[in-house]
Amino acid sequence: MTTIDTFNPAREVLNQAAELRPVNFFELDMALQEALEREGGAWGLDRACETGRVAGSVEGLDHAIRAERNEPILRTHDRQGRRIDEVELDPSWHWLLRGAIERGMSGLPWREQRTGAHVVRATIFMLWGNLDDGVMCPVSMTYAAVPALRDGSPELAAEWEPRLTAPDYDGGALAGMAMTERQGGSDVRANITRAHDLGDGNWELHGHKWFCSYPPCDVFLVLAQTATTGNAPSCFLVERGLGMEFQRLKDKLGTRSLPSSEVEFHGARAQLVGEEGRGVQAIIRMVNHTRLDCMLGATTGYRRGTVEAIHHARNRQAFGSLLVDQPAMRNVLADLALDSEAATVTALRAARAYDDGEEAAAFRRFATAVMKYWLCKRAPNHAAEALECLGGNGYVEDSRMPILYRGAPLGSIWEGSGNVAALDVMRALVKEPEGLPAFLAEVELAAGANKHLDAHLGQVKQQLSGLLGGEDPQFGARRFVEDLAQALQASLLIRHAPDYVSDAFCAARLGGQGGRAYGTLPAGVDAKAIIDRAYPV
Repeated sequence: MTTIDTFNPAREVLNQAAELRPVNFFELDMALQEALEREGGAWGLDRACETGRVAGSVEGLDHAIRAERNEPILRTHDRQGRRIDEVELDPSWHWLLRGAIERGMSGLPWREQRTGAHVVRATIFMLWGNLDDGVMCPVSMTYAAVPALRDGSPELAAEWEPRLTAPDYDGGALAGMAMTERQGGSDVRANITRAHDLGDGNWELHGHKWFCSYPPCDVFLVLAQTATTGNAPSCFLVERGLGMEFQRLKDKLGTRSLPSSEVEFHGARAQLVGEEGRGVQAIIRMVNHTRLDCMLGATTGYRRGTVEAIHHARNRQAFGSLLVDQPAMRNVLADLALDSEAATVTALRAARAYDDGEEAAAFRRFATAVMKYWLCKRAPNHAAEALECLGGNGYVEDSRMPILYRGAPLGSIWEGSGNVAALDVMRALVKEPEGLPAFLAEVELAAGANKHLDAHLGQVKQQLSGLLGGEDPQFGARRFVEDLAQALQASLLIRHAPDYVSDAFCAARLGGQGGRAYGTLPAGVDAKAIIDRAYPV
């Protein structure tokens, strides 16, 4: 007689957190909701809510997983040997990119020139980024190409802007960039790609680019040397086509859904953007806007890691109680949440500076360099700690935490590594002397409200005197920029967040009461309130 054992522990699924889907990422994010309204984007509430819902849908997650797993393939030639330079992309990639373009993430501020347009665009950009980091790259470059063309070549802007800004995936156009080369990297003056003047308004390019994203774009902004300007590169608009040959796709650490390539130019036709020999100045407007998007992408990572960690801790028991009820875990979760909210308020404040016109130009340029450095530099540590909150479950691909972790370093590399961004701030102190006063004026709006911020500001000013009077100001550049960034974050939290958030942030980040790793907030912090604000129950 067979004994039937109705209890099979191998098949029981116990004490596992359900997947964080479906969810509306906007409705969960109190700090983002408040910032959207405060910074002039209240009219975009419905757009944000719809974007947050689709980004948190089961369908959206399925597409994100599929696009990441089915990596792009470069087809350089057809079966008869003709050069075609096509990238085969999974249908889910197209679903994701179509969703971003048709929601206006690549052109909304240029098509709807109204108060808060950059703020609304930043909000939906961050929400959609919860699905896939890679797809946001062509979105960002297309958005950023418009001001570069407007400044450098109004004729080309008139020709291309209607398509670049159209919320139309099939009828619009995408813009990419190709600046860095093997031998120079960030040092674009070391470029050796050459441009030859054909005398009819067109140029011909010969050379290579070590990074070119994203190959299916319709046009690219490219830096090349001309015969008359020495090592001062010029900026050119190149349409994808004959003479632009993609050699291979990069085998990258993260954002594997995105095809990033190496390209060679063999007589590719091009048109000059800006003045000959002033290519860096011509393309800097594009770089400033893509740096803003690096900040937004980092902020999305902070937010997603925080939410995933809290969700797991609320649904996982260990040693007799839920993880979220255990003091050590509460400290970690609250610490993660502080950086997430600080990033959110700063990113939306920076986005508003892009809406405010020339009167905000000094603050905008300075704050973008400062906060791009800090938000992107801190992101990998945040992602690692959030992953650890899930333990072994977070280390496996099914959790999607490894995707978050692998993508976290990208922002600090793209559009200028940490050193480049920090040194840009130092150069701005000399070349754009109005930038630091504008930045400090914003920080000082919270003066007198928190003793830690007041003391920190005094130290920053003393540090500045030492840097400018020292023999090697570059050596201390990173620390100075870090201190500036945290001063702005503290000021914004003091003015706009609950006291239990700003007090904890200032004590831990400015007052020396926090440790060097996450989960080291000082005693007396209201960790539960911080966690519940970050992810309302």
